[in-house]
Amino acid sequence: MEIQKDRVVSIDYLLKDDQGQMIDRSEGDPLVYLHGNDNIIPGLERHLEGKKAGDKVSCVIAPADAYGEHDEEMVFSVSRKDFAESDKIEVGMQFQAQEEGGMRVVTVVGIDGDNVKIDANHPLAGKSLHFDVTVKDVREASAEE
Repeated sequence: MEIQKDRVVSIDYLLKDDQGQMIDRSEGDPLVYLHGNDNIIPGLERHLEGKKAGDKVSCVIAPADAYGEHDEEMVFSVSRKDFAESDKIEVGMQFQAQEEGGMRVVTVVGIDGDNVKIDANHPLAGKSLHFDVTVKDVREASAEE
């Protein structure tokens, strides 16, 4: 059965950056998603379209087809007092922030006195993503799915 819209797909994947460093992997627990419903990044979804169980796909997804370009307007400073435990803030920490569309993960990228510089871009924004994927299973979706 081929991968197409509204089919349930199971994949094993290995994700690396441009330097070949592993970012993520399914580690024997396949990722299961409903194809064609924005459940995975658009670039990977396009590469998987029409594939069958057992097929292997190696591809590089440009930022525009993944998590978008890095947007400098999404890097800004907030007051240290806006954090619950302001004395424990460190560069690299991540927090969930409420916004109009729901929750967003923000990363602390700098601290200058009482100002905390945060980056609200997705951590993989601006990065090309290198995928090695094996299609494990493709099936029709149930009514609930």
